[in-house]
Amino acid sequence: MECMAAMTLGSAIYSPSRFLIRQIAVFAQWENESSLNDFLEKNDFGKKLGKGWHCRLKFMRQWGKINDFEIPKEENDFDSLDSPVVAVTIARMKLAQIPRFIRWGRPTEMLVRDHPGTTLSLASIRLPRTVSTFSVWKSLKEMTDMVHGYSDVPKPKRHSKAMKERNRKDFHFEFTTLRFKALAEFGEWKGRSNYIPGLK
Repeated sequence: MECMAAMTLGSAIYSPSRFLIRQIAVFAQWENESSLNDFLEKNDFGKKLGKGWHCRLKFMRQWGKINDFEIPKEENDFDSLDSPVVAVTIARMKLAQIPRFIRWGRPTEMLVRDHPGTTLSLASIRLPRTVSTFSVWKSLKEMTDMVHGYSDVPKPKRHSKAMKERNRKDFHFEFTTLRFKALAEFGEWKGRSNYIPGLK
């Protein structure tokens, strides 16, 4: 489990809206769904989380590597390019590289935040060095077009340029991008629900 403070994607680094210290984001892996349900119903912290919004995910694909989570070796394919997708990144920063990361990362944050293909896009941090992003996409195609710089939006290559810079000199000592198929969502975020398309 990673427990992090929520952040506003793309906001100025010194803006009061950058770090939302009264909001938390949790990314957790469970042995099974009954264990998760028990946690939400019986654990004090779980009961608090249960009052918020969450989604349950099926692992599909991974790039990079991260410790502390048991990522399945077997990857899965989406049904089609029109399938909705949830993307999660987790990075452990090299502290000396944080200024470079901010310089290249903020434009990418704004690209994801403002992209018409996302229904929800968030970021979070656990000081001093763990950062994460979470985004829900209407379709796999819209997400992959964004990644490779093909989207019909202003400055579409912000993400691909940042990835080239990361490959030139890494910002992180651990980094992974994970893609998931959403199985269910519960509760509300900012008074809304049904962020994930196609769920019954």
